[in-house]
This record gives sequence, structure tokens and C-alpha cells, in this order.
Amino acid sequence: MNIERSILRFLQPRTVVRAHCDLPCGVYDPEQARIEAESCYRIVEKYAANDDTAYRTRAIHIKEERADLVKHHLDVLWHDYFKPEHLEKVPNLHDLFWRANKQVSKVKASTDLADAKQLLALIDEVDAAWKATGGLEKTRMAGRPG
Repeated sequence: MNIERSILRFLQPRTVVRAHCDLPCGVYDPEQARIEAESCYRIVEKYAANDDTAYRTRAIHIKEERADLVKHHLDVLWHDYFKPEHLEKVPNLHDLFWRANKQVSKVKASTDLADAKQLLALIDEVDAAWKATGGLEKTRMAGRPG
């Protein structure tokens, strides 16, 4: 039994890696980032409306987790979906993603509703870039609700 445990310990992965998709699967949509950003927005609203210290502490923790997910979903789009040829249709793509990720960091560190609103506006720009490069047609299945 001791030998079995040693073998299992030896075979156990040293590092756990997580990703949207390792294939890549070809399914991309800024909506994933938007849902998490909307969650940040609503959490900031609820934070401001509540004076309970425990509630507010929990709200901040959850907002930070949601903000990390926004960054993750933006990074998946940036690294896996967008290609150099997309710069022809969206010349400001690099700057857009830089600004969006910087704004996520701002939302993560803030309880200002204006910061969360600005993040949503930037995700709308990412969505427009995704649509301009054929993202909806190229990466989503037919029959998806509009």
C-alpha cells in the first residue's frame, strides 16, 4: 500500500493548468466577459446600498473574483480568437484590449460605479470588434439567439 501511494504521488501532476479551451475549440464570444462585468457593476451597486461590514467584505471579494474572470475571458478572445489580419478591420485592437484590461484592474480595486460602467462600454467595443471580424458567424453555432 505504501508503494501504491508513492507511485500515485509520483504520477500526480505537479501543476494544474486551467484554460477556456486547449484545442482551441473555436467558440468565442465577448458575452462571457460582459456577464462577469455586469456582475461587477451590480455588486458595486449592492455594496453602496449596504452598511453591513461583513456583507461589504464579501461583496468586494466576489467582485474581485468576477473581475478576474472578465480578464480571463478578454485574454481568451485576445490570444485565441483575434489574429493579425483582424487589424485591418479594427486598427485599434491592441489599444482596445490594453484599455479594457487596465479598466478591469481599476474595477477590481474600486467601488466606483463609473469605473464599472466604463468597463461595460469597453466590452461593448470589444464586442463590436468581434462582430466586425465575423466573430458571430465564425465562432458561434447557427440558431444562437440574437
